[in-house]
Amino acid sequence: MPEGHTIHALAGRLEAAFAGTPVRFSSPQGRFAESASVLDGARVESAEAHGKHLAIHVEGERVVHVHLGLFGRFGVRRHRRVDRGEAPTDLPLTGQVRMRMVNRTHVGDLRGPIVCELVGLEEWQEVEAGLGADPLRGERLPQEVLDRIGRSRRAIGAVLMDQSLVAGVGNVYRAELLHRHEIDPHTPARDVPTRLVHEVWDDLVRLMPLGVRTGRILVSDGDVGRAEALLADGGTGRVRPRYAVYRRHGKPCPRCGETVVKEAMAGRNLFWCPGCQV
Repeated sequence: MPEGHTIHALAGRLEAAFAGTPVRFSSPQGRFAESASVLDGARVESAEAHGKHLAIHVEGERVVHVHLGLFGRFGVRRHRRVDRGEAPTDLPLTGQVRMRMVNRTHVGDLRGPIVCELVGLEEWQEVEAGLGADPLRGERLPQEVLDRIGRSRRAIGAVLMDQSLVAGVGNVYRAELLHRHEIDPHTPARDVPTRLVHEVWDDLVRLMPLGVRTGRILVSDGDVGRAEALLADGGTGRVRPRYAVYRRHGKPCPRCGETVVKEAMAGRNLFWCPGCQV
């Protein structure tokens, strides 16, 4: 499932491609056809992300709410039919496209989301109200979220994946940051020192924007340093990430040498080191 940095980057691409322009909406697959007909020709105002949720704001206080889930994809690209003065209607189509957006310069094709719905602005605000703190939307951990974590008996590894508490964190950030701070993922959240909760949050605030810029989940100091140097030189910053525990089960932990293990937690695979995450 795409983590929050991916959805924020997607929102940026959608806004750059479509904001301020009239857009032809359609549903080649048919499952969004009624809503697409209502939106067709309307002006897109903006796009934003909150955690793993995407909102495309359309004039008239209408919002296309999207959640990609495990298999959803939303491709945005330039097309070459710009000489007609209007959005083309005969662009090639591949696969099952739930929603297509086309203007004079770009086409966006959404495939396989778990959520694709047209809602009013108030409904979208209700969705947002149920989401947790997003490290990509603010630099301070809200006291309310800190208090809820401090009262929770659930394992910290499960709490970090709870989108009503921390929005946008997925499996890679969970595994790597818990390892980085030597936190046993099974520890009840209320038993994790507040200092460590803040340190994990601060890492998310620092690292996730780099993920937006590079399209990579970079956690280790070496990877981060190389990416930042490439960005400073005008590059993409896309380095091959090196992980300590994520998908390294059966291999030695780079810090203590203990074998990394894999198990299920919060419906996802958890990777951690029983040697130094204590």
